[in-house]
Amino acid sequence: MGKTITEKIFSEHTGRDVKPGELTIAPVDVTMVQDGTGPLTVQELEKMDMVKVKNPAKTILFIDHAAPSPRKELSNAHMMLREFAKKTGAQLSEVGQGVCHQILVEKYVNPGNLVIGADSHTCTSGALGAFATGMGSTDLAMGFALGKTWFRIPETFKFILKGKLPEGVYSKDIILYIIGKIGADGATYKAMEFEGEVIDNLSQEARFTITNMAIEAGGKTGIIPTDGITKEYLESRGRGNQYREIKADPDAVYEKVFEIDVSEIEPMVSFPHTVDNTKKISEAKGIKINQVYIGTCTNGRLEDLHIAANILKGKEVAQGLRLIVVPASREVYLKAMADGTLQTLAEAGASILAPGCGPCVGVHEGVLGDGERVLSTQNRNFKGRMGNPNGFIYLSSPATAAASAIKGEITDPREI
Repeated sequence: MGKTITEKIFSEHTGRDVKPGELTIAPVDVTMVQDGTGPLTVQELEKMDMVKVKNPAKTILFIDHAAPSPRKELSNAHMMLREFAKKTGAQLSEVGQGVCHQILVEKYVNPGNLVIGADSHTCTSGALGAFATGMGSTDLAMGFALGKTWFRIPETFKFILKGKLPEGVYSKDIILYIIGKIGADGATYKAMEFEGEVIDNLSQEARFTITNMAIEAGGKTGIIPTDGITKEYLESRGRGNQYREIKADPDAVYEKVFEIDVSEIEPMVSFPHTVDNTKKISEAKGIKINQVYIGTCTNGRLEDLHIAANILKGKEVAQGLRLIVVPASREVYLKAMADGTLQTLAEAGASILAPGCGPCVGVHEGVLGDGERVLSTQNRNFKGRMGNPNGFIYLSSPATAAASAIKGEITDPREI
């Protein structure tokens, strides 16, 4: 019987055939924590007198969620991570280098890898044909020290995306549509495998957006087969020799299969306070907003900034509206600076912040006031997510966000 991509990766790592539902211990290739979860991992290792890492070159501590630090307590947490990196030889990604999930795909993850991170959106790396998933800080402690941890092999849902993307519709709209269709718990602890002609024609950056949000449907991971686009991306990163074909067997068994015709999808918007509360742009147009945020591990890549800049070029944001832009990594920032993208955005009225998570987690930079509404390109709109439980978060693609910044209300990007 054939295997899904997930089953292939785990079988390779454990040296035996695995089946969905079974528990196993498997070696991991890449482990990471960030400044919100990392201190807990370090404290657990200290309690067990196991302050060590098995694979220092592929163990990364990211300072990105509160970067730069807005409070002394967070500064002290950052100091803890820096000290741990010094003691163990683990990699430290400092303030301003960027969001953990973007840096992972830029520098560390390769096809066929098993990746664990103390952050739910670790599934982003699955777009490179890796099994990447979020775990608790204690499980990460074991991954750090022993280079292995436990897993329950997930069943797999296959999503076949066919048809042609309409104008103004992007990968963010696709994944919002899917989440709205199956629900926020529709794929709980399942591997979400995406394929089809639509995936084949998406850029690597657009693919990251889809796998990034698998967790918003409850997925254990999102995963995409490798192909020529994957190879080109790895070559551009100096890792072309790490490319290999990763795809499911033709006779692989799936728990469910969904066929989606993307030609029927409009630009999508998630309404407060759940990601699966999705509506077509025609149902969202006209809602007044106070802030627009373009960035995050979901849509802070160069392609996303280009989309926004093309819409905002020669225009200005609406009076009384705040537009915040945060590139996902230093490399994205520098490239967007070099090609004039940041200048275009700044001339339109955007505030450009240092690479990192920025307003997304509500720790600093862009916290909403009571009753304010934001249209954001992030992946999550839970009550209080951006620092104020009395604020309202709407989610969209960078195109919809940019168009809305011009009008001061949620706007169909096809009209700009």
